[in-house]
Amino acid sequence: MTTPFPKRWWLLLLIPLLSASAAIAQKLPSIASKTAGMKKYPGYFTYYYDDETGKVWLEIDKLNQEFLYVNSLSAGLGSNDIGLDRGQLGGERIAYFSKQGPKVMLVQPNLAYRATTDNPNEKRAVEESFAQSILWGFKAEAADGNKVLVDATDFLLRDAHDVIGNIKRTRQGNYRLDASRSALYLPRTKNFPKNSEFEATLTFTGGEDAGRFVREVAPDVQALTLRQHHSFIQLPDNNYKPRVADPRAGYFGISYLDYATPVGENIEKHFIARHRLQKKDPSAKVSEAVKPIVYYVDNGAPEPIRTALVEGARWWNQAFEAAGYKDAFRVEVLPDSADPMDVRYNIIQWVHRSTRGWSYGASVQDPRTGEIIKGHVSLGSLRVRQDYLIAEGLLAPYEEGKPVSKAMMDMALARIRQLSAHETGHTLGIMHNYAANNNASVMDYPHPQVSLDRAGKIDISHAYDTGIGDWDKVAVTYGYQDFPKGVNEKKELDEILAKGRKDGLLFISDRDARAPGGAHPVAHLWDNGASAAEELLNVLRVREKALQNFSEKNIKPGAAMSTLEDVLVPVYNYHRYQTEAAAKLIGGVNYTYAVRGDGQLVTEVLDQREQQKALDALLKTISPETLTLPEHIISLIPPRAPGLRSSRELFEKRTGLTFDPLAAAEASADFSVSFLLHPERASRLVELGARGNSLSLLDVTKQLVDNTWKSPRRKGLQEQVQLQTEQVVLTHLLALANNENASYGARAVATAALQDLKGYIESRQRSYKQDAYQAHLTFALDRLTRPGSEEVKPSRALDLPPGSPIGSGEALGCE
Repeated sequence: MTTPFPKRWWLLLLIPLLSASAAIAQKLPSIASKTAGMKKYPGYFTYYYDDETGKVWLEIDKLNQEFLYVNSLSAGLGSNDIGLDRGQLGGERIAYFSKQGPKVMLVQPNLAYRATTDNPNEKRAVEESFAQSILWGFKAEAADGNKVLVDATDFLLRDAHDVIGNIKRTRQGNYRLDASRSALYLPRTKNFPKNSEFEATLTFTGGEDAGRFVREVAPDVQALTLRQHHSFIQLPDNNYKPRVADPRAGYFGISYLDYATPVGENIEKHFIARHRLQKKDPSAKVSEAVKPIVYYVDNGAPEPIRTALVEGARWWNQAFEAAGYKDAFRVEVLPDSADPMDVRYNIIQWVHRSTRGWSYGASVQDPRTGEIIKGHVSLGSLRVRQDYLIAEGLLAPYEEGKPVSKAMMDMALARIRQLSAHETGHTLGIMHNYAANNNASVMDYPHPQVSLDRAGKIDISHAYDTGIGDWDKVAVTYGYQDFPKGVNEKKELDEILAKGRKDGLLFISDRDARAPGGAHPVAHLWDNGASAAEELLNVLRVREKALQNFSEKNIKPGAAMSTLEDVLVPVYNYHRYQTEAAAKLIGGVNYTYAVRGDGQLVTEVLDQREQQKALDALLKTISPETLTLPEHIISLIPPRAPGLRSSRELFEKRTGLTFDPLAAAEASADFSVSFLLHPERASRLVELGARGNSLSLLDVTKQLVDNTWKSPRRKGLQEQVQLQTEQVVLTHLLALANNENASYGARAVATAALQDLKGYIESRQRSYKQDAYQAHLTFALDRLTRPGSEEVKPSRALDLPPGSPIGSGEALGCE
């Protein structure tokens, strides 16, 4: 049995400890003596720089006071595939410094779980139930009263942006931070009254196993030098009023669990992300803003692109005017004296990479409320060149003795205006709206609107929109309207959305539009037209005309003839996005983000006749006539010239160095059939067919087989295209029949279609001699009967060259 110490014994033990602690505190030098000879930078957090040691000393005079800590990447790697871009934000977090004996901790509280109450005990119960994070520990080196001095050098020179992890996750090598080649970067280390900005040059070494993407961009793969930025930012005051999120309004935002919520109410709270904007006179129909929102365009963007970026971003003022603001949204060129990483500047940054990639709109937000403190757009500079390439492919503009049409540059700049507006919209808090084609929103992904004029010539003069859309005005009004006192805000917000619905405006965002097996008949990426099926036929007509006109005039005089393939790729695959859009009509279900009582449509199966139109159009995309390249194009394209890199932007080939028109046709056919027989779509077709007034999977598989395997035989190259397309169809039927993610009904229909096809092939075999068709039938029959046929996967076919910007576009603020 242990005998407890008397209480006075504990006191006797504590006295020397307390005395030692006091002695330690007394031994700390003053801040002035510790920093003598160092350069002082007064500001939000005053700091000192010691030129002899390269150290940064941080004076902490706001212990236990929350602030916003943001880390970012100010100088990037230049590889879109790895994703470490110039100006990339790394995330924001609430933090505070807490002194614990001789240590000073940088603490991040857990705001995902809260108790919004005045009761401190309720708050404490939540705080103690969930983990906090201590981001860094410092040692107190000097003190003056409540001020403490710490050495912040190691904190600033760490890999806060996780460059090492990003490179490793993309399998591009194992790197480590080299402290001997890392230092504070003084030109971008600055201090201001409400924010302290630090920047560090960091060098990562290793590279023995560096991947291709690293080797493409690094001057020496054994030493990657980038710069990372740290911002300590004063939090906004408490005068901002969060706005409750509504699923119909299309806003990003914050969410958290509030344990002070009454039991009968939803514990999960959602608020939209938006800038703080107030009218000088909220009761006036039109009012100036107390403080306008100002964005700055990167002065590193060249002309005429810089002007196009300014003009496109300024479109948003039209939306703010519709909400009753006067000159509340402004766009200017960034002054030379300003730093794009400074939190005080909303920035539209021009970012270069080795390959074309996604642009994105991000923001620094107050995690407590969702208030946007800084909008930060990153625009990939190669996008404008891709649109120019598309225009070259459509127009074949390089005729001897004739000036080059300015229509191509006009189209490319029109796209840049739209892109600037789109990504700026994300930094205003607004999500994608993929149900807003026909110019209803700049938050859709726009495919160039191209048509044939009365003379049958390709017209690109109206390729892209020239202003803000009607949905964008509704969204801004919902998010930024400043209501007078006494107004029922929820009622007014509901009426804003109701008016939008009355005007025919619909909001459908990423999850519903991006899914390859998606069901919504109007929610697609990169599509046009009121009818996806009719627009697909229009796109195919434009494509056919462009291929008819395709010649050496598609490249500049003196260019290597092999570069014709670069221009051909976007022309041959011009219909790819509209194909996907039409496929979603097959087994389509219309729906909205309805809430109880708003009177919206909830769900409705798309009429069978509309589904059939889409199926007819999609089957046209896999016809030999559509897929077969004409001889006048094939004969123009030699193997790649020396010095020209072969890249993923070109067609995959099975013929070695020579151009492979069959491979191009195979990839295109596989693309169409993959959407048609997607397991989710197939399973839905079984269900909808049983409910009536919809195509069934039986209808689809029969028409697919009839239009391929059972269609009239072609000759020449068209015959080979036809035969390989039939093998592609067989591949997808085999895969569907054995796909455990598909419903039993879908797998049963696919199995029945395969049995029927097997009987058809056997009957045809008896009628043909030993020729290409006979060999084709023998191969197909072998695939149907050989053991292990269930292992056949759709991925065996060749892939299309990338159409969307290269890299991952799944992020919600990308385009």
